[in-house]
Parts: sequence; C-alpha cells; structure tokens
Amino acid sequence: MLEMLFALGGMALVFASIAIMKKGVTKANVRNRVLGHVAMFMGVFAITLVVGANHVFAEEASITGTLAQGLGFIGAALVTGCSCIGAGIAVAAAAPAAIGAISENSDNFGKAMIFVALGEGVAIYGLLISILLINSL
Repeated sequence: MLEMLFALGGMALVFASIAIMKKGVTKANVRNRVLGHVAMFMGVFAITLVVGANHVFAEEASITGTLAQGLGFIGAALVTGCSCIGAGIAVAAAAPAAIGAISENSDNFGKAMIFVALGEGVAIYGLLISILLINSL
C-alpha cells in the first residue's frame, strides 16, 4: 500500500511539473520554473530511491552468474547506449536539413526521409546486436 502511495506521489509531481510548463514564459518566472523542475525531478528521484531501496532490503540478495555473463550484459548495455547516442547525433544533423529541403521543394520528401531513417537504423542495429548478445549468455 505504501509503495502505491509513493508511486501516486511521483505521478503527482510529474503532473505538477507539466502544469508549471503550461504557464507563459517570461524573464521574471524563468528562474522559478527551472527551480520547480529541478525540485520535481529530485522529488521523483527520491520517491524512486525509497521504493527501490525497499525492494532491495526486503529480500536477501543472491548474485548468481559468472564474470563473463556480467561483462556480456555490460557489453549489451554499451552497444545499445552508444548506438542510440550515435543515432541521435545522426538524426539531429539530418532532420533539420530534411525539413529545409522539404520546405524549399515538397518533391524532396522521399529523398530527405531516407537520410533520417538511415540515422535511426543505427539504433535498431545496436538493439539487434544487444538482443543477440543477451540471448547468447
């Protein structure tokens, strides 16, 4: 029951953060908005930490597996993370150029979207490799 209340409190903080964003931005309230968002994040983080610590200390942890399996999971995480960062950089460069090309000539839509999709494909390949790694463990 307590965990559900913590989860509802975290959701309330997230919705309060969204409510703060709906107000207009002026020079006077920018500082208060940033502090509000930081406070909301810290509140959700603290709630998550309390709920997570409750699960960790509730049961006795038993770690099974080998060093190779642990390194395999770390490798899978690195593959996914690095490929997603690379895809984000590629899409961040290709998408504005595609939008500019489409705004000048709408016939360029298909050609422009191919380059954006190629950037997103990098993340899919990284995810595929990490799935293959995890399945082999």
